[in-house]
This record gives sequence, C-alpha cells and structure tokens, in this order.
Amino acid sequence: MSKANQNIVPHLWYDKEASEAAAFYASIFPDSRITNETTLHDTPSGDAQLVSFELWGQKFMAISAGPYFKFNPSVSFMVNFDPSRDKEASEKINEVWNKLSDGGTVLMPLDKYPFSERYGWIQDKFGLSWQLILTNPEGEERPAILPSLIFVGDKCGEAEEAIHFYLSVFKNSKQGLMVRYPKGMDPDKGGTIMFSDFLLENQWFTATDSARDHTFNFNEAISFMVYCDTQEEIDDYWDKLSAVPEAEQCGWLKDKLGVSWQIVPRDMDEIMTNSTPEQFDRVNKAILKMKKLDLTEIRKVYKE
Repeated sequence: MSKANQNIVPHLWYDKEASEAAAFYASIFPDSRITNETTLHDTPSGDAQLVSFELWGQKFMAISAGPYFKFNPSVSFMVNFDPSRDKEASEKINEVWNKLSDGGTVLMPLDKYPFSERYGWIQDKFGLSWQLILTNPEGEERPAILPSLIFVGDKCGEAEEAIHFYLSVFKNSKQGLMVRYPKGMDPDKGGTIMFSDFLLENQWFTATDSARDHTFNFNEAISFMVYCDTQEEIDDYWDKLSAVPEAEQCGWLKDKLGVSWQIVPRDMDEIMTNSTPEQFDRVNKAILKMKKLDLTEIRKVYKE
C-alpha cells in the first residue's frame, strides 16, 4: 500500500550506485518498486541521477552525486517482520537477511536476543545498515520499515532530548515506547535510552543511545526530506531545525544533533514527474542558488 501523503521521505546519497541500489532493494522487499528516475544537470557534483522508489509501501529517494558522504550505522532502517500480520514472517526475515548479506558486513548476527526471538543488524554491500527484527505480535502495530537513529560518542545520552525536540518541531507527532537501560549494563548508563520510537508527521522513527565504542556519527549520506505545502511551513521548519549555517544549501540543513534534513515544497514531486527536461533544468538551476527554498520563485521558474 503506497502512502500517498508521506510527508517525510528518507534520502540516500550514493557515489554512483543509486539506481543499482534502488533496484537491489526493490527486488528484496515485498510491495516495492522504482517510481521515477531523473537526471539533474550541472550540479556541483556534475550530472546527478535521482531515483524515487518504494520499499514495502514506504517512499525513499536516492541520488548518485559523487563520493562526498559515506553511509554508517548512525542511521539505519529497522524492518519489522510481524508474525501477527504474516504467518511466514520467520521465513521472510531469513530470506531478506540472506539477500542483504550478499557482499555485506554483519554488525549483530541474526539470532535470538533478550528483546527478540530473531534479530540481526547488517550493513549491505552499498554500506546502508538494516536492523531486521521478528516483532512481538503483542506489541502496538508499527510500519514495516522505520528509520532508526543511534546516538553514540559525545552524543550518547542525547536520544531523549532529541525525541522531545523533534516532537516539539513536527506536527502529527507522538511519543511511542521508551525503554531505558537498567543500572549495571555497562558501558551503557542506567536511565539512558535502550529503545524508543516516536511519530513525526505520521512517520515512525526509532532512537537509541549506545555507549559502546562506536566511531561513526550522523552525516549527509542519509537525510530526511520534509514535504511542505506552503512557504510558511518551509520557513517554520527551517527556523526551528537549522543549527549549522554553513550546512544550509539548496533546501538542506543540519540540526543541533547533526541530523540532516531537506525542507522541500511538495510541488517538487510533481515537477520531478511531470516537467519537461527544460523546465526541470530551470528549476534545478534556480534551486542551486538558494539556501532555504523559495516556493514562489520555484513556481515562477517552473511556469516560465
């Protein structure tokens, strides 16, 4: 089932492999397809390929735009295999794990853990991380795929603050589960977040703290596109989220936790799918000159 009104779309940055990666993922997950492919001309990275796709009904976007950012496990995607929704969940989790393992790196083996009958964390051959979990059918229902943030290093212990911050910024948001580390689980500090999930603009996310010796941190390889209907909405998100002036470019910003967002008009969806190459190039050239996006200007250039 496609979510027509999904307001937050994960955006994946590849060097050259966006199209190949999207096809790979669409072949692995149920209810998945590539919906659009477009080329952006004359970007700072040269010609960049943009691919829109859906995995298990969840929209994604990927771009091939040069070797500037590398995926790491600070943002991964949690995939729920729910036996109450699918009697073949146990077989499916093994099947998906085996396909993602091809050329990948195991971060936590697919096995039984105290929190799940079957769970594993893997970095696929493109570097993107996935956490596969056989969901407890007793729990509240969650979507099949959730972006997952892990707070490590000097950000460890900030997951709860991050959740409260995001809940204050986004509409249609609510707190879900919050499970804290008990005392005595060193190196993790009692009271920090062992697992939590939360809803932003009707999109579920998960967040966790980890005091283990991780060297990665949030970067632009994975950002979240926020679709806005009005300039007021764009301005509002921009003002509340942007915390790193030098990261502001073409609708991109970085928040105080280091997570990257793109604040974009919903019109961009239509522009990508319905415009002539000339229209698309004009819009793209206009956007390259902007930091925060100007909806009136984009519409004007589109209609010229």
